[in-house]
Amino acid sequence: QVQLVDSGGGLVQAGGSLRLSCAASGRTIRSWAVGWFRQAPGKERELVAVITSDEDTYYTDSVKGRFTISRDNAKNAMFLQMNSLKVEDTAVYYCADGGTYYSGSYVPDYWGQGTQVTVSS
Repeated sequence: QVQLVDSGGGLVQAGGSLRLSCAASGRTIRSWAVGWFRQAPGKERELVAVITSDEDTYYTDSVKGRFTISRDNAKNAMFLQMNSLKVEDTAVYYCADGGTYYSGSYVPDYWGQGTQVTVSS
């Protein structure tokens, strides 16, 4: 089976940066769409960013201009570079792979275990 392992979270002050990574184990994944979700305490999980195999990208409005999603298909990996972090970015971040994506709506087939991002003021 395909497994996703996400990492790179931590504690950072507002205005700082983090780079999240997601690596696939097992067989190679060449999904058309991969992405990142996040879930803050007491909130529903929300889609943060998506990148397709042709490198089209989607970002939720709150992270546009600050976050950058990328993928390295040869290494079966994906990344989320997060700059200018805000307290409201605090959440558990999950990478996701496969499934169905269209214009900001993404229902993945596989999930990472989640990595905690905490932004302090």
